[in-house]
Amino acid sequence: MSMQDQGRQPYLHEHITCVAAPTTWLSGPSGALAEDPDGLYVEDRRVLARFTVTVAGHVPVPIGARRTGAATAEFTAVVRELGDEGPDPTVTLTRHRTAVPDGGVETLTLTNNSHRTLSVAVDVRAATDFARMGAVKDGRTRDLPMSGLTTSSRAPDGMTVTLAADPPPTGPDLTWDVTLPPRRTWTARIDITRTDITRTDIAQADIAQADTARMGIAQVGVARMSVAQRGSAPVGGLSELRVRADDRRLDELVRAGVEDLDALRRADGPDVYYTAGSPWYLTLFGRDSLWAARLALPMGTAVAAGTLRALARRQGARHDPDTDEEPGKILHEVRPPDASYHLPPVYYGTVDATALWVSTLADAWRWGLPPSEVEPLLSNVERALDWLAGHDGFIAYRASAKGLTNHGWKDSGDGVQHADGRIAEGPLALCEVQAYAYRAALDGAALLDAFGRGGGDRWRAWAADLAERFRKAFWCPGGYPAIALDGSGAQVDSVASNMGHLLGTGLLNAEESRVVAGHVAALASPFGVRTVAPGSGGYNPLSYHLGSVWPHDTAIALLGLARDGHRAEAAALVRALVAAGERFGFRLPELYGGDDAPTPYPAACRPQAWSAAAGPALLTALLGLDVDVPAGRVTISPLRPSPVGGYRIRGLRIGSGALDVSVTADGAATVHSAPAGLTVQEVQ
Repeated sequence: MSMQDQGRQPYLHEHITCVAAPTTWLSGPSGALAEDPDGLYVEDRRVLARFTVTVAGHVPVPIGARRTGAATAEFTAVVRELGDEGPDPTVTLTRHRTAVPDGGVETLTLTNNSHRTLSVAVDVRAATDFARMGAVKDGRTRDLPMSGLTTSSRAPDGMTVTLAADPPPTGPDLTWDVTLPPRRTWTARIDITRTDITRTDIAQADIAQADTARMGIAQVGVARMSVAQRGSAPVGGLSELRVRADDRRLDELVRAGVEDLDALRRADGPDVYYTAGSPWYLTLFGRDSLWAARLALPMGTAVAAGTLRALARRQGARHDPDTDEEPGKILHEVRPPDASYHLPPVYYGTVDATALWVSTLADAWRWGLPPSEVEPLLSNVERALDWLAGHDGFIAYRASAKGLTNHGWKDSGDGVQHADGRIAEGPLALCEVQAYAYRAALDGAALLDAFGRGGGDRWRAWAADLAERFRKAFWCPGGYPAIALDGSGAQVDSVASNMGHLLGTGLLNAEESRVVAGHVAALASPFGVRTVAPGSGGYNPLSYHLGSVWPHDTAIALLGLARDGHRAEAAALVRALVAAGERFGFRLPELYGGDDAPTPYPAACRPQAWSAAAGPALLTALLGLDVDVPAGRVTISPLRPSPVGGYRIRGLRIGSGALDVSVTADGAATVHSAPAGLTVQEVQ
């Protein structure tokens, strides 16, 4: 994802967000849709831009707003001009909101707690502008015409929105003449639907879309994406993962993360993946969707498998400088052609997704993805590894004229800097990308060996050579790995959180791992790992990539610390993420300030898939969980003492079964049940 080349983005930190991918519904605490970025969006197009309610000509005064689920919210307001005299409010309007995959449902409830009968007009004003999400993000909607919405409205490109009300309005527009006796309520339901979307197979649609983009056709009309049935549960059902801890904040953080991940699921034909986040990135992203699926493996392998297949179907097949496509490369993002912005609808400008794809497949296999689902993807593994090995020296990227400046996860234009604040000049070889590539080569070798395909020795030798070259080139005189090598081969010497991604990959030896663990601990605020050290020349605690904290970045470092045996540092990051969860109502945002507050980053997406996946990842780290279903074993090595007190985890999916385990405050584990055929071992 990127903030590059953006204007003044709308702020989101005070918005209530309801999500049912590919739908997101945003409003302020009043519930009204009144100005950008307010809106109901489906497939990156705004279905509803204005949505206001008056009672007897009065605007209700909001007194409460709360999310009641990932896809639902409730807004309460007082009509203070009506009802009994005196200070107590006696007439209220409640808006019950639900996002569904093809639109949304708003239920209005007018309650009369006064002593007199009310005879009032309830007026709803609804309008759409069909705005593309990119136009909203960039503040370019001012000149778009509004179309009043009472039954249906159609855009010139065919996008169609319908509105249905029950009971039907009694007035000429959306007006109801309501007579309401004391102690009674009146209710109306309003359904808003994007009706031009069909239930055609998204895989066919997106592959056709990719082919169209390759042929140079910029617009092919409305993208026809697959959506679930109206009002249905998230695709694939709800996860059963749950935890009960002495520190109840952990329970809430995991619960909210699981709920948001389920809401962010998206169908890709028979497969599912996690869309990256609401509102700007509610689509398939290579890096983001892979990391989210990988961190969320305690919820099962189905989403990882769906993500892998969705990306494999779109694996690069040719060289295209306009989209950064290359043979074997995994894409960056896919957008509907009628809603794409800044970047091509199918865009490959990511340097890390290809290696992450290989390791996600290997991890899913170890967590129990059946061999029958792994084997068909091995040719994709081979093509991905060939792409990695096809680089001259380290895996690096060069900015393209039509794409992003930076192709790693810190992909904003200023995201990679020297310690003195100078922006690094490309082509850039990022430190974490070398670690991902090292891990992918070993993971790929293990897969090829297990399925009787040749090449394993080649990739193990390639990984060993990469590690040795990395050791010589990346370690700065100050005793830490550079964030990158620049176009001249010089070290980009910022002390940055990227080094945390090296932990647990095997790229570092024991002493190097100890040193990196110390630097990661020094980067930490009370709420997570800062993206760069406060002493850096470009440091700003509210910069997108230069001082903020990203929960997924912290979770990746946490898992690496736990795998490499740095338990005190790992425990500190567990406490930091739990504390951050409490500060943000347990729905972790995309990022937040690196100060000690932590201050909300006002344009951050929320929910964000890889932030939500930090919850399940915490359980992996707390347990010191190492899963190897093909070998028939599960190893646990809980953090001692537990940073959250005693806890019990149920519904942790491994293979076709689930693990039920409890851990005491001092770290002693008891396995209550485990998947059949697996041996669970505890190590100190």
